[in-house]
Amino acid sequence: MSVDFTLDAGVATITINRPEKLNAMDAEHYSGLSDAWKRVRDDDGVRVAIITGAGERSFTTGADIKSFVGAPPGLEEMWLTQKDQLLNRGLEVWKPVIAAVNGYCLGGGMTLLLGTDIRLAAPHATFSLAEVKRGVIAGNGGTQRVLSQVPYAIGMEMLLTGESMDAETAAHWGLVNRVVPAERLLDEARKLAARIAGNAPLATQAAKELAVRAREMPLSAGLRMEQVVNRLLMFSEDAEEGPKAFSEKRPPAFKGR
Repeated sequence: MSVDFTLDAGVATITINRPEKLNAMDAEHYSGLSDAWKRVRDDDGVRVAIITGAGERSFTTGADIKSFVGAPPGLEEMWLTQKDQLLNRGLEVWKPVIAAVNGYCLGGGMTLLLGTDIRLAAPHATFSLAEVKRGVIAGNGGTQRVLSQVPYAIGMEMLLTGESMDAETAAHWGLVNRVVPAERLLDEARKLAARIAGNAPLATQAAKELAVRAREMPLSAGLRMEQVVNRLLMFSEDAEEGPKAFSEKRPPAFKGR
């Protein structure tokens, strides 16, 4: 039982490895996942990350509720807002994140999904925000992100009924990019990650941050911020390498500098 981390050619793969529990996470696994996201954020060798679950049944079903029964966090933790930060709990990770959804994506799995950038799903994947059936609400951004990622009525149906959505429906509404055969899921995610990793790292991270922040800024401020960031990037080594490689008809050797 663990949260596994591998790094190959700039692509980090994070695997929630608890298949016997449908990759549900107890406190230890949440802490391990937090450490993995911090490494993605801080390690210059990481250009893009893939998040998936071990086995063939589940991406993750979120919190292992049984492990928290009788041991709820103390009230004092309400103000430990930076403890064990997660991708979907406010940790700022500007490197692209791809989700490879290999089965159940429920509760906290769905809120994790909503914090990723690009999503591939196996045909048997299912998605739901079922917290209202348990007397609580979808935390870690569940209520805050879903309406910006699917149409209003679809998001509300998910939040208020707690019913499941299959992979094809999820793709129809844009919750995932596409459905791919289960046996090719990770390969397709890695191919996509490799294409992203081959681009200029600073520009890729800047593009992601600007697009995400645009949701909270007026257009005039966003356009100005875009202009300023682009001007800064022009002074990077990568901005020299890109046109040079194009003129020499060779792949660019971007260094993230």
